[in-house]
Amino acid sequence: MNLDEILKSDKPVLVDFWAAWCGPCKMMNPVIEQVKSKNENLEVVKVNVDEERELAVKYQIRSIPTLVLFKEGKPIWRNSGVLNEQMLTDRIKEVL
Repeated sequence: MNLDEILKSDKPVLVDFWAAWCGPCKMMNPVIEQVKSKNENLEVVKVNVDEERELAVKYQIRSIPTLVLFKEGKPIWRNSGVLNEQMLTDRIKEVL
């Protein structure tokens, strides 16, 4: 899924800005996978900030991991740092 698909998606899209060298990003991987598997209405996209610098700059990613939730093409929520599954699920439910 590229940026155009994110902006045009009829489902909410959770974008995970990460990097391969980032320890906290590795901790978030299983959390994101669990949340994704339990939410059929949620698309999940991973953006490697080292490979997609322009996107990271566009969305003002200053630390990783950063999660940005898009709805109808607009960012409606973001979080930097590690969350557990319940915290992430709760935050997504709050804003959707």
